[in-house]
Amino acid sequence: MIGIAVVGYGYWGPNLVRNISEAAGAHLVSVCDLNVERLAAVKSRYPAVTITDNFEEVLSDPRVDAIAIATPVSTHFKLAMQAMMAGKHVFVEKPMASTSEEAARMVEEAARRRLVLAVDHTFVHTGAVRKMRELVESGLGDMYYYDSVRVNLGLFQHDVSVIWDLAVHDLSILDHVVQERPVAVSATGMSHVLGEPENIAYLTLFFESKLIAHVHVNWLAPVKVRRTLIGCSNKMIVYDDLEPSEKIKVYDKGITMCPNSDAYGEKVHQMMVGYRSGDMWAPKLDMTEALKRELDQFVECVEQNSRPIADGQAGLRVVRILEAASRSLAQRGRIIELEEARRIA
Repeated sequence: MIGIAVVGYGYWGPNLVRNISEAAGAHLVSVCDLNVERLAAVKSRYPAVTITDNFEEVLSDPRVDAIAIATPVSTHFKLAMQAMMAGKHVFVEKPMASTSEEAARMVEEAARRRLVLAVDHTFVHTGAVRKMRELVESGLGDMYYYDSVRVNLGLFQHDVSVIWDLAVHDLSILDHVVQERPVAVSATGMSHVLGEPENIAYLTLFFESKLIAHVHVNWLAPVKVRRTLIGCSNKMIVYDDLEPSEKIKVYDKGITMCPNSDAYGEKVHQMMVGYRSGDMWAPKLDMTEALKRELDQFVECVEQNSRPIADGQAGLRVVRILEAASRSLAQRGRIIELEEARRIA
């Protein structure tokens, strides 16, 4: 049994605790939080679990093989590094660190100590995103665009902008579904609350191919929208995460480029756009809770010393994009080359 401790019992911590306590092959050893009322809630629901407000106690506990970190982003690096230096495997909430330099050091430390470092990119474990990747790999044709909208009213974060809070989901999905890596990013946004980070933003990612990706995130929308469009040369996908059952719909629609001679009968061919409209189908999806799949995989990786889907390298790639997007946002949308951003970091 892999002994796991959870650090942070705020918004996401209870979900980690619930799933770890139910995971096959795992044993929830302890929960650490600075808030005594939260710890009391843990003890009430999980009386056999050790509670503490001292992280050092978690690090020195020989029963703990791995630590799941669900604390503010600014604390991820310090806590994760301390955990790995103590010989503990790490599961860290997204985004994995505040800077790409910190993220890179975490990856290096995990590799040096041969420890598993997993990043909580929960959406890549959903049945919908796994199916999207399968569809893209099975022959939808050349990918033209990835367009995502993730908006709602709140929850406002005081330590990070809407990019680091919401866009991280879409960037992790993009990183998992699309094998091609972006080469540059542009971002614009605005804060409408004095002294607070940006609450609305638009990101555009550029690739070496003709693929373009656009992500719209917003804390000020009157409705909640979680919709992604993927346009390919053969078929197109609509992914609506708020749909109760048919979250993925595949459309046999698109354009065709047809040669056509001109009005003078010359043999010079010019390309004319034609439209193709076929069937729509909704594939069956695995509805297993994504966090359960993710934590089960983490436990398996610790047991077998293997690499999780959302490993430290995946987390680092996403942080590099977030960092470059933040620089672009501060410069009103200037295109930031990701290779340039990587060298600076």
